[in-house]
Amino acid sequence: MMIFTSLLLLLATSAYGQTVYDAAHNVTAITGTWSSGSQNVVTGSGFATPSQEAFTYPKTTGMSYSFTSDGYYEIARYRMTSNGSVPTCITGVMNWCHGTYVLASNGSIVMTPFGDGYQQIQDPCAAISNFIENYNDTELYILWNIYQDPVMGYTLQLYQFDGTPLPPQYLITTSPNMLPTQALRNVSSTAVTAATVQNAAVVNANAGERRWEVASVTGLLMVISGLGLASLLL
Repeated sequence: MMIFTSLLLLLATSAYGQTVYDAAHNVTAITGTWSSGSQNVVTGSGFATPSQEAFTYPKTTGMSYSFTSDGYYEIARYRMTSNGSVPTCITGVMNWCHGTYVLASNGSIVMTPFGDGYQQIQDPCAAISNFIENYNDTELYILWNIYQDPVMGYTLQLYQFDGTPLPPQYLITTSPNMLPTQALRNVSSTAVTAATVQNAAVVNANAGERRWEVASVTGLLMVISGLGLASLLL
């Protein structure tokens, strides 16, 4: 894990160089709780109950990120994805994870999970229409900045490993709204257990997890190759 995190930091440095942390780049600290859109998705106990592998569904989709001043983070995400060929097959994903983060001097953020994250996937057209699985990806955000929106106030903009921007998130509170910053559920790497939602199945890491559109190993290799850094993996 340490090698992987170091590689992500080196990749970010090589791709984008140094970011200056000043008032023009970040008008306030990243510490606090941020939420996108209508701000109905918020980290903390109102979204996820890890001990029961359960979720409380918000009124609308969105995402929320929280950061402490001493290096902990939490993410809550809810999305709906339509199917162009079958309009009635709408996939819903509830995703929660937390862990530690590093703000690198090159302007990137690397988030390393505790290992107890999970997500619920609902797809009425799939063989298994409702199930819960582990989610424990290390996530790289290649750039970030905070600016002042004239209407919404302080706004956090995160850019994924390939430079794709996430929806802007607006500061809800400077005091992070988070669950305890420690592992909150026991995760088995081999056992498959019954889910806490009706007609759901738990899929463990070895059974193949679906991912929340973060940097996969294949994707990273493609980016690294394009930057002429493939030799780093040899």
